[in-house]
Amino acid sequence: MKNKILWPLVLLLSISTMAQEPKLKSAFNGKNLKGWTVPENNIWWTVENGTLIAKSDPKKVGSILWTDKEYTDFIIETDFRFDAGTVDSGIFIRNDEQQIQIGISGSLKRDMTASPYIAGKGYPIEAQNIKDILKPKDWNTMKVLATAGYYEVWLNNIHVMSYTSDNYVEKGPIGLQLHPNNEMTISFRNIKIADLN
Repeated sequence: MKNKILWPLVLLLSISTMAQEPKLKSAFNGKNLKGWTVPENNIWWTVENGTLIAKSDPKKVGSILWTDKEYTDFIIETDFRFDAGTVDSGIFIRNDEQQIQIGISGSLKRDMTASPYIAGKGYPIEAQNIKDILKPKDWNTMKVLATAGYYEVWLNNIHVMSYTSDNYVEKGPIGLQLHPNNEMTISFRNIKIADLN
């Protein structure tokens, strides 16, 4: 008798949880840069076979690709792959002062993937167990939650970092970074964003 009552409750809770799960919508159509603010004289960002490729130019000036839309609270999920050189990239959160690192930190000279970089503070904390989780020669999936100044990161479906920033910007676009002064190539695909407001 208990089981007959329990199962409908479990089912109801599962349906309720799924209904509350934010819906990620594609932010990259795999064909062109529609939905993104393309830098003037763009020589860094190209699209090939459903993949967004960021490649440094001969002068290594670097670039940021921003979403057209601005966000307050959001989730972004993307696949990324290190293709060539010393990859120093990241996901900018609402401005270019705060980001979640992807690849080698220029200042620390080691991989700080999934750790927050805060201008003026450097890396206040380091994401956990990245060496065991990151696939250096394959596709990886990163999910970033930004709610006000609270950031959480999952790498390949494993929670690796939580951090609260005390000087965050409330609203702004999301950016993908191609760091200056580096010779590198990084690819992105399956970029999805959930607007939580």
